Amino acid sequence: MSKSILVTGGTKGIGRAIIERFAAEGFDVFTCARNAAELASLKMSLKGKYPSIAVHSIQADLSKKTDITRFVNEVKAVTIPEVLVNNTGVFLPGAIHNEPDENFDLMMKTNLFSAYYLTRGFVNEMIERKSGHIFSMGSVAGLTAYPNGGSYAVSKWAMLGMTKCLREELKPYGIKVTSILAGATYTSSWEGVDLPIERFMKAEDVAESVWAANNLSPQSVVEELVIRPQLGDI
Repeated sequence: MSKSILVTGGTKGIGRAIIERFAAEGFDVFTCARNAAELASLKMSLKGKYPSIAVHSIQADLSKKTDITRFVNEVKAVTIPEVLVNNTGVFLPGAIHNEPDENFDLMMKTNLFSAYYLTRGFVNEMIERKSGHIFSMGSVAGLTAYPNGGSYAVSKWAMLGMTKCLREELKPYGIKVTSILAGATYTSSWEGVDLPIERFMKAEDVAESVWAANNLSPQSVVEELVIRPQLGDI
């Protein structure tokens, strides 16, 4: 019986790289994004390269609780994934004291609430099954405060706190919980920045680290996966 992975925001960047890595190992894929055309393109690409796997791509905006509920129900109609990667996120620079009011609402709903409600949608079945691995996409911005981080940093500090709580709650049930704390990774959000690509991490390196963390024995877990560019933060 094939295993499955659910990655939110899987059409680009780190999310897509994680999907590609697990798909290459025969995992069925569940993912969502707001853009239907990008989802269709991803599904076609995956099926072309890995014809033996099932690919379920569902349009959803996870900043909206109604979309989260619909997405969870559509996935649960098929399976409870072995691996859950809370990857959906958005970054808007700004300072807490003067950023637009809507920045806080958008980034908390997209970066934190989506992971909270999505995890709650599957975790009871994982507890009953006594297995699973939950990854939460944090950031080094959730470890170190920096100017112009604003609500984004707040959401990532909160994500780390939530993931730490989940780790403690789920220890007795054989469910692993890992925080991915990545530094600057070259994705579409960095396009146009006046820095050499070599200064950034590759999304594939983050994906490889997630794959490795998922493959430890049941006796071990990577609680926090901190990955930075070799020359340090940007």
